[in-house]
Amino acid sequence: MTKISREEAEKRCEAVSRLGTYRAAAREFDMNETALRRSLATAEKHYGIKPDVKLALKGTSILTDASGALIQRWDKTRTAGMDPDDRVHMPDPKTITKISTLYDQQGNVTQQWVAEKPQDAAREKLWREFAAALAADLPRAEPIPVPSYSSTDLCAVYPVGDHHLGMYSWAAETGADYDLDIGEKLLTDSMGHLVASVPQCETALLVVIGDFLHYDSTRAETPLHRNLLDADGRAQKMVQVAVHALRKYINAALQRHPTVRLILEPGNHDPHSMTILSVCMAAIYENEPRLTVDLSPSHFHYFEFGQNLIGTHHGHGVKMDKLPGVMAADQREAWGRTKYHHWLTGHIHHKQFHDFPGCSVESLRILPPIDAYAAQKGYRSARGMSAIVLHREHGEVARHTVNPNMFERAA
Repeated sequence: MTKISREEAEKRCEAVSRLGTYRAAAREFDMNETALRRSLATAEKHYGIKPDVKLALKGTSILTDASGALIQRWDKTRTAGMDPDDRVHMPDPKTITKISTLYDQQGNVTQQWVAEKPQDAAREKLWREFAAALAADLPRAEPIPVPSYSSTDLCAVYPVGDHHLGMYSWAAETGADYDLDIGEKLLTDSMGHLVASVPQCETALLVVIGDFLHYDSTRAETPLHRNLLDADGRAQKMVQVAVHALRKYINAALQRHPTVRLILEPGNHDPHSMTILSVCMAAIYENEPRLTVDLSPSHFHYFEFGQNLIGTHHGHGVKMDKLPGVMAADQREAWGRTKYHHWLTGHIHHKQFHDFPGCSVESLRILPPIDAYAAQKGYRSARGMSAIVLHREHGEVARHTVNPNMFERAA
């Protein structure tokens, strides 16, 4: 083995110490791992230097005699894995197809593989750039007068389940009609009824839980699996109705509550459209100081009010029993400050409520009827929308519910 210079040996030792493994350091120097190990063994012999690599116990072998007395012991070690907090966390899960993690016996991460589709990452960036350019030319809404009286101890939460604007349903086939006009009117009438029902709360949280739009492009199909969908109208008309419906939804809250927060959660039917609508709503209400639009690209959003911590997620990425742990990890300080922890989710189109230790998780009912596919599968869930009233110190204190049948029969 050719002896390397002391300067080169120090560089290789520093790389191994910095990267944590010989394999990673070998890739940095574009050389074979075995060759790197041999060169550093030679360097240790001649210069007395070696990498500062942590070792972890891999296993132990023990040799005993017939009576069980210890004769000899071997402790087998390996390069220590990284601490779990040192892993690389991808900021946007929408473009990740698979994550594989290798742990050692102490639970430390030794290696991690992230599979991502480059075209999806590029497409997501283009959507955001398009949304920002589109929002720059949108007309701004005039501020709405502040309501005269409200209770500072109360917050009204208005969650909208999967609304699927753009879906088409034929009553003869599914039991109820649904199209763009019906979808907008259902949301407007339901929100108006609920706003008039709740107490005069100072704060309001508006949550659109995802799948607000039925499809995400000019093609009436699901973005991931390309399943064909029953659609009403053109994509451009669907977007126009969505903007009108959201503005009526927001204005109803601003007319009743002095402070309003808006969260538009991306769903599996409309991941990019909800990004654009969030940016558009922030631009349209740029001159309205009483409205805050959450523009975080995350699929998990949080809202804190007194002793209440609310989490929102569409429900297609994480199962309900995992969400309490997600909240505790994402919001460690807020989790400790608050007493009541609750998740709002959608996706499954019917109501479920689970009380887990320290946290409850709820899936929302929806206003629209079922489509032809759901009708053929035998799905028959109840429909509805609720407003949840939170007390700053005592958690949830009331619910007000609307049934869409009351508006359909009146019509």
